[in-house]
Amino acid sequence: MMRALSLLFVLATVLLAGCGGPRMDINQMTAATPADIRSAQPVAAPQAEYQIGVGDTLDVRVFQVADLSFEELVVDTSGNINMPLIGAVQGAGRTASEMATDIAGRLSARYLRDPQVTVTVKEAASQKITIDGAVTKPGVYEMRGSTSLLQAVAMAEGPTRVADLSKVAVFRNIDGRRSVALFDLSAIRQGRAPDPQVLGDDVVVVDTSRLSSVLREVVGALPALGAFAYF
Repeated sequence: MMRALSLLFVLATVLLAGCGGPRMDINQMTAATPADIRSAQPVAAPQAEYQIGVGDTLDVRVFQVADLSFEELVVDTSGNINMPLIGAVQGAGRTASEMATDIAGRLSARYLRDPQVTVTVKEAASQKITIDGAVTKPGVYEMRGSTSLLQAVAMAEGPTRVADLSKVAVFRNIDGRRSVALFDLSAIRQGRAPDPQVLGDDVVVVDTSRLSSVLREVVGALPALGAFAYF
C-alpha cells in the first residue's frame, strides 16, 4: 500500500523503532515546520476516513444488480479489485466513499442509469501504528481492523505508573497535512469520554510532557479535547 506519510518529524523514530525495541527519545521529536509555528493558530481539521489498503476485504454492492454485487473482494497487490464490465478499480489509498463514487461513475457512463453503489470495508489487513511516550514497551505495532485508542495503548503493554493519562496525543496525516488531537485516556477508561478509533500510520504519544517544547506548544494550543487540528 502506497500511502503518503507527511509526519516527517517521526521518520527517524519509525525507522529505529520495533516491537519490543529500544525506548525512543521523545524529547528529540521535532516538528519539520516553518519558523512561525509557535504563533500559528490551530485550524479544525476533518476527521479522517479510513483509507483502503492492499489485502483489505471489501463488500461492494450495486443496488438491485446482483451480478455486480460481491460480499468479499480482496484488494490485490496492485491496489485494485476487479469487477465485471468495468475491470480493475483502484482501492488502495482511497476511502470507501471515493471508491463507490468511481464505480458508480464508470457504470453510469456506459451500462446503468444512476447506479447506487456502496463499498464497505469488511476486514482491514494489518497496518502499522507507532505507540510512544510513557508506555511499557514503545515501538511500532501491527493492527488488524478497527482499533481504538485504548486497544492501541494496550499493544504497548499499557502506560507506565507515572504517566499523565489526561494528555495523550494522536498525530495523524489528514489530506496530506500534519494534524494532532489530544485525548484524556483516564476519562476514556472510566467511560466518561468516547474511545476514538486510531488509523494506520498514526503516532500515539502517551503523556505529552515528553514531547519536544515546540510540539508541547502545538498540543497546548488545541481548541478542545478530541478535536484534530492542523499545525
